[in-house]
Amino acid sequence: MKNLLFFACLLLPLGMHAQQEEQRINDLLSKMTLEEKIGQMNQLSYDRSGDLDAGIRSGQIGSLLNIVDPAEVNRLQAIAVKESRLGIPLIIGRDVIHGFKTIFPIPIGQAAAFNPGIVEEGAAIAAAEARSMGVHWTFAPMLDISRDPRWGRLAEGLGEDPYLASVLGSAMVRGFQGKNLSDNTSIAACIKHFVAYGAAEGGRDYNSTNIPPYLMRNVYLPPFKAAVEAGAATLMTSFNDNDGIPASGNTFLLRNVLRDEWKFDGFVVSDWASITEMIAHGFCADPKEAAMKATNAGVDMEMVSRSYIRNLPALIKEGKVSVQTVDEAVRNILRIKFRLGLFDHPYVDVAKPSVLYAEAHLKAAQKAAEESVVLLKNTGVLPLNNTVKTIALIGPMADAPHDQLGTWVFDGEKARTITPLAALQQQYGQQVKINYEKGVAYSRDNNTSGIAAAVKAAQSADVVVAVVGEEAILSGEAHSLAAWELKGAQKQLIAELKKTGKPLVIIVIAGRPLAIQHELDAADAMLYSFHPGTMGGPALAGILFGKVAPSGKLPMTFPKEMGQIPMYYNHNNTGRPFRGNETMIDDIPLEAAQTSLGNSSYYLDAGAAPLFPFGFGLSYSTFDYTNLRLDKTTLKQGETLTATVTLKNTGSYEATEVAQLYIRDLVGSIARPVKELKGFKRVALKAGESAEVSFTLHTDDLAFYGIDMKEVAEPGAFKLWIGGDSNTKLETGFTLE
Repeated sequence: MKNLLFFACLLLPLGMHAQQEEQRINDLLSKMTLEEKIGQMNQLSYDRSGDLDAGIRSGQIGSLLNIVDPAEVNRLQAIAVKESRLGIPLIIGRDVIHGFKTIFPIPIGQAAAFNPGIVEEGAAIAAAEARSMGVHWTFAPMLDISRDPRWGRLAEGLGEDPYLASVLGSAMVRGFQGKNLSDNTSIAACIKHFVAYGAAEGGRDYNSTNIPPYLMRNVYLPPFKAAVEAGAATLMTSFNDNDGIPASGNTFLLRNVLRDEWKFDGFVVSDWASITEMIAHGFCADPKEAAMKATNAGVDMEMVSRSYIRNLPALIKEGKVSVQTVDEAVRNILRIKFRLGLFDHPYVDVAKPSVLYAEAHLKAAQKAAEESVVLLKNTGVLPLNNTVKTIALIGPMADAPHDQLGTWVFDGEKARTITPLAALQQQYGQQVKINYEKGVAYSRDNNTSGIAAAVKAAQSADVVVAVVGEEAILSGEAHSLAAWELKGAQKQLIAELKKTGKPLVIIVIAGRPLAIQHELDAADAMLYSFHPGTMGGPALAGILFGKVAPSGKLPMTFPKEMGQIPMYYNHNNTGRPFRGNETMIDDIPLEAAQTSLGNSSYYLDAGAAPLFPFGFGLSYSTFDYTNLRLDKTTLKQGETLTATVTLKNTGSYEATEVAQLYIRDLVGSIARPVKELKGFKRVALKAGESAEVSFTLHTDDLAFYGIDMKEVAEPGAFKLWIGGDSNTKLETGFTLE
């Protein structure tokens, strides 16, 4: 009883604050003209024209994009606060995706760390830097589940798994928004793109999707729901249509799911001109119809395309959009402006000391980069030891400060980037001779004239470190690829370096999973680094020399061949699942009889296995998982199960392992995936050390949307695995009554 009273006392001030907030919103709304209300729903991109000032002064602009000059932010905010009739402040938006000035690894790289703490810290640092320059609102995290390496925008996402994306996306929301949105180190998060954008047909950006209801509920919606529950302030609609309905006009998703089911009380913004793009979709005849459908569907703010400001007055007069619908949209927008503290503190404190590139920020960025690097192969050449006196550092990505930052970086500065070349020279240049040759000038360069010099440098070295990959511009929005192997003459460069017979370490720096089978075969060791950001160089240098043991795990499945996609670990089984002993193409005799009996779901020329499974990643040490046990083998609804395993560092290096828990619901009202990630933990162990690693599973963690479209945990038998990747074999089982 005392505990209930205690929590009631805690909740009472929160309830009172919410009531006061709503009262302030309603009071302001009651004073607004229709034109001023619609003005709050209008977001424009910043330019220096006098028209912008006039629009703010007349209350016709509620938000601006892309200003990072605090003096200019203050000037425009003063117009809004002091010269407009009601003094409603602007909300300033900016794409702060994986850092503002201090750039962290791209989100898919952060996902490889399997560490929500580092994701939250990176977002908090980005928020502090951005808010200090007048930015209140970022368009991140991107929670699109993607299973297709052709889609360049997966660089902004958190991988193929809904559980991982839910955990890390929620952490990113908490990092951006802090404990209180009104703090001068917090910014509003915007979860995007709602929804299914990552499943664009053929991996072609902006393309259609066709996600059926069960798949939508069980795979594509969960990260968004988790982020809403984490308190995300805003949400962005996606460019795609799903099953013929563009996201910015999807009433069911925006009202029934987001508002009614999830009780989201922030505001919804369109993506850039996605409202008027519904005309090109063939869903609307003109901007007026687009404005009508988007407003009625529940898009509160329009990004840049101006169909609201131009058409809503007439639509309301004609009865096609109600004043109540507009009021609700404006109420949602004002709510976030109040929560950001903009009415009380609208200006940037330009006298405060700069937090940009703070030492703590750079250290955190380096730690994130270190944890994001995945070791894919090592025959013993890594870590480099004191017998190495000469390194041939080769490749277009070894000293590419701009490209190392990755996609969607508007405010990072290449002059502050520390590349692998710079880091190796600074940290190890006194003890090791570093001979640097690009080999090819940039990742797409087909000019082979520099390869001879690279080979010469390799021939006189103790070890060759080839840093290859893709430029930042080859991934991100509107940068889909039909073929996603190494571009330019990089393949030829690797082949020639291999011929020298010198130990060959390949570092791949890229924005997506690349097709690397041939490079993997050539390498004695391979490190995979998604674009690692400002401090990627020191992170990679430290890993090369064993200062840090790699601990990253793949957040996406890596196919062997391009023809295998889409390929992902958490697929459904088939009636004829792959067994592993199927006849491959070279084993088929000439004029063999045609038969399908005994065959399964696989490719004659590639099998069914990937190059690397989801969750894969080696270390400089080795780990053994033993003694998997459960505290109970039968669960009742509402109960919790604890699964424990003994994890031992069986190698000679102190290292961190990411232990992963997977389950399988063997029989469901709809077919269930062969494995589903349900937990992970980073465990640091000294050489020879063991630890008991435990995971808890509540029956709610077993729930899914079944045949009746209700989210329930269905009774039956389950398998459970704990191991180092999704292909782990250490298995037990339990039953849900």
